[in-house]
Amino acid sequence: MDERDVRLLKAIADLGTGSPEKLHEATGIPVSTIHYRLNNLKDDGVIENDLYDIDLEAFGLGVTVVVEVLADYSGPYEEVGTELLEIEGVTQLYFTMGETDFIVIAHLADSDRVERLINDFEAIPEVERTNSTFVISTMRDSHRALQSYTLETLLDELGIDD
Repeated sequence: MDERDVRLLKAIADLGTGSPEKLHEATGIPVSTIHYRLNNLKDDGVIENDLYDIDLEAFGLGVTVVVEVLADYSGPYEEVGTELLEIEGVTQLYFTMGETDFIVIAHLADSDRVERLINDFEAIPEVERTNSTFVISTMRDSHRALQSYTLETLLDELGIDD
C-alpha cells in the first residue's frame, strides 16, 4: 500500500462512495488508475465489500442501546459471544478486558424491543447481569474509521512517505 492507496481509501471514507468518477474529482487520480487500485485493494482484502449504508432511523430502527454484559463462562468466550450474536438486533459485539466481558451495540425499533433484547441476553445461562445505556443522540456512527483521521496522520501512522 502506498500514498495513492491511502488517499483513495480516505476519499472513500469521506465521500461514502467508491465511484471512480467521484474519487477522481476528490483526489485527481486518473479513473483508470482508480479502477486498477480498487481491484488490487479488493484482492488484498483491504476493501471488504460494496454495501450501501442505510439510515437506520429512517428505516425504523432508531433506538440504539449499548449493553455491557458480565458473564461467567468456563469454556471459550467465543461460545458466549456466538450466543449473543444470535440475538436479533445485535449489530456489534466486542469481547473486552476488565469487569465487563462483552460490549454489545444493538439497533432496535422501540423500547419494547429493548426489553426483549435484555430478556434474551439474560436467558443465556452464562450471562450474570447486564447494564444497558440508551443512546439519546448519535454524534458519530461510522464504519469508516478513516474519517476520523487526516490524510497526513494516516500516512504518518502507516509510515508511508508522500
